[in-house]
Amino acid sequence: MRLTAFTDISLRIVMRLAVAGEGELLTTRVVADMLAVPYTHAAKAVARLSELGLVEARRGRGGGMRLSEAGRRASVGGIVRALEGADDVVGCEDDPPCPLRAACRLRAALRQAQESFYASLDVVTVDSLVAAPTGPVLLSLTSAGEQPLRRPDDPR
Repeated sequence: MRLTAFTDISLRIVMRLAVAGEGELLTTRVVADMLAVPYTHAAKAVARLSELGLVEARRGRGGGMRLSEAGRRASVGGIVRALEGADDVVGCEDDPPCPLRAACRLRAALRQAQESFYASLDVVTVDSLVAAPTGPVLLSLTSAGEQPLRRPDDPR
């Protein structure tokens, strides 16, 4: 199973926000630059993550975004399910529909495999994704021309 680019970008945004300092607000543009993704894609991902209650975003001067408490507690499986949707792995009902759909066992087997995939991600938390060595790498990402961000408790 392959995740969509949208889900990939969304998960990267969640991970970067998970390591942000207390009270640190990041803009969509800054996060897009840090993660090397197009701004428009990042903006769509942030909008969806906000709809899901995973990200709190404020517009305008002094605005920015941060991970919500629900986002911190979320399982990766839950996030991926919400972003990927409940569509079948294969297009049994596409136009034209598959002629085997009335008697096919493949669809059920693939749905079970998909659920097993999600279930294996249910035990993975956002916090576990950003544990070392990933967290320090996320903190070292910068926008073009900026110095690496440092937490106030970073002795460097």
